[in-house]
Amino acid sequence: MINLRRATVLALFHLLFGSLLVPGAARATDFRIGSLRIEQPWSVATPKGAKVGVGYMKITNEGAQADRLIGMTSPAARKVAMHDMVHEGDVMRMRQLENGLEIKPGETVELAPQGKHVMFEDLAAPLTEGDRVKSTLMFEKAGGIDVEFAVEALGTKMPAMPAMHKH
Repeated sequence: MINLRRATVLALFHLLFGSLLVPGAARATDFRIGSLRIEQPWSVATPKGAKVGVGYMKITNEGAQADRLIGMTSPAARKVAMHDMVHEGDVMRMRQLENGLEIKPGETVELAPQGKHVMFEDLAAPLTEGDRVKSTLMFEKAGGIDVEFAVEALGTKMPAMPAMHKH
């Protein structure tokens, strides 16, 4: 009886206080459409007057056929485009992904700083830490899905990940 009571108390403690110990744990959000999983879309706060913002996420294809992210829209920006950073000699250049972004079966494509990313162009207002940027992703086969990008502090290189408990 004592062991059961102790286990129950420990379980309640983890349930009630576990997420408070890990910054960002409550903000992590995943979205699903068809065989695609969109993990933790996030963005970075912009300074006043900035007209562009960035967005990042992971997209995993758990299905048997490839799909392609072909477009995005957001009320936060006049235009949303997908870009990649490419090295040309000693210079990094940004180029638009004109044909979208393919996600092959079993593959995870990560949009992250210094690589593939979303550009929110001609922002309606600055992106503010703690806000969420509503957006719609359009996939060639799976169709459209509404997601929200959690806006992190200016200068964030990677958002806090949720706690993973091993028992």
